Amino acid sequence: MSTFPRLLALALAFAAVPFGLATAASSSPSTGKSSDQDSAAPYALKTCIVSDEPLGSMGDGVTYTHKQPGKPDRVVRLCCEGCIEDFRANPEKFLKKLDAAEAAAAKKKSGSPAPKS
Repeated sequence: MSTFPRLLALALAFAAVPFGLATAASSSPSTGKSSDQDSAAPYALKTCIVSDEPLGSMGDGVTYTHKQPGKPDRVVRLCCEGCIEDFRANPEKFLKKLDAAEAAAAKKKSGSPAPKS
């Protein structure tokens, strides 16, 4: 193999590194307008999961990925970065609210009763 193809392969490998780092960093809070196109299913709440303020009412909202060992990651949307600390203090309380909203949305979409928790 000549030098040029090796250098080209090396350059392409290093060029891909920033994209991998950007993907790994996506689990941290990110600010920006949240749209229903961010995930496969629309987000079930129109309000902050912590403060109940409308999303976007305090500027750009925050999308936060909650990670818990042995469970799937959960994406929550907050009105501001200040609500992240409150969410982290008692995530189970706020995730119950999201679960209830998701169940209601599923019931509305299918027309069948949502499972009770």
